[in-house]
Amino acid sequence: MKSLLLTGFEAFGNTPVNPAEQVARLLDGDVVADTRIVSKIIPNTFFVCIEAVKDALQKTGADAVVMMGEFGGRATITVERFAMNFNDATRYGLKDNAGVALQDQPTVKDGPLAYQSTLPVRAMVKAMRAGGIPADISDTAGTFCCNHLFYGVMHHLAETESKVRAGWVHLPHLPQVAAMEGNLGAPSMSAQTSAEGLRLAIEALASHQNDLNVPVSGRLQI
Repeated sequence: MKSLLLTGFEAFGNTPVNPAEQVARLLDGDVVADTRIVSKIIPNTFFVCIEAVKDALQKTGADAVVMMGEFGGRATITVERFAMNFNDATRYGLKDNAGVALQDQPTVKDGPLAYQSTLPVRAMVKAMRAGGIPADISDTAGTFCCNHLFYGVMHHLAETESKVRAGWVHLPHLPQVAAMEGNLGAPSMSAQTSAEGLRLAIEALASHQNDLNVPVSGRLQI
C-alpha cells in the first residue's frame, strides 16, 4: 500500500483555528484509493516548517506529499501550481509564530525562481468539482509561510532527485473564523467539506500518474 504525507499548518496570525490543521487531523489514518494518509501538523514558522516536512518525509517514506494552508478570502479549495523563491510577510502585516516577518528575501539563496507542482492539478480540481466541492487552480501561493514551505520542500525534492510527488492546496476560512468581526463577508467552508474535497483530490492523485491534458476553466485569475 502506498502512503501519502498530508501536512497542515497550525493556527497563525489572525487565524485562531486553521482549517489545514483540522482537515489533516480528520484524514489522518484514512485509506483513499489504496493510499494510506499520514498527517503531520507543521509549525507556522519560517525555515523550521521546511525541516519539519523533510523529517516527516524521511520517517514516513511517503510516495507523495500534499501540503495545506489557509488562504482567507478565497471561496474555493485551490490547488497551487507554482512555488516562488520569494518571501514578503510584511505585505500581509503578518509575522510567523516565532515573530519573524521576512521581507523581499529568498527561501533558498541563488535557488531557482520557481518550482511547479508535481501533482495532477487539473485532475484534482476536476475530481473535486465532480464531487460537488468548489475547487479551482491557483497560480500564486502568496508570499508568506505557505509559499515558503511549498518552495522549500520542492527545492529539497529537486536537490535530492526524489520521485516523491508534491504540491500545495489552500483552504478557505472555517465558518467560525469568517464570523469574526474582522472577517465579516469573507467566504468560508466547513472542515468536513474541505476534508471531503481532499479525499477526492487524493483519489485523483492516486489514479493519475500524469495530469489531464484538457482545459479546466476557472474564475480565480491568480
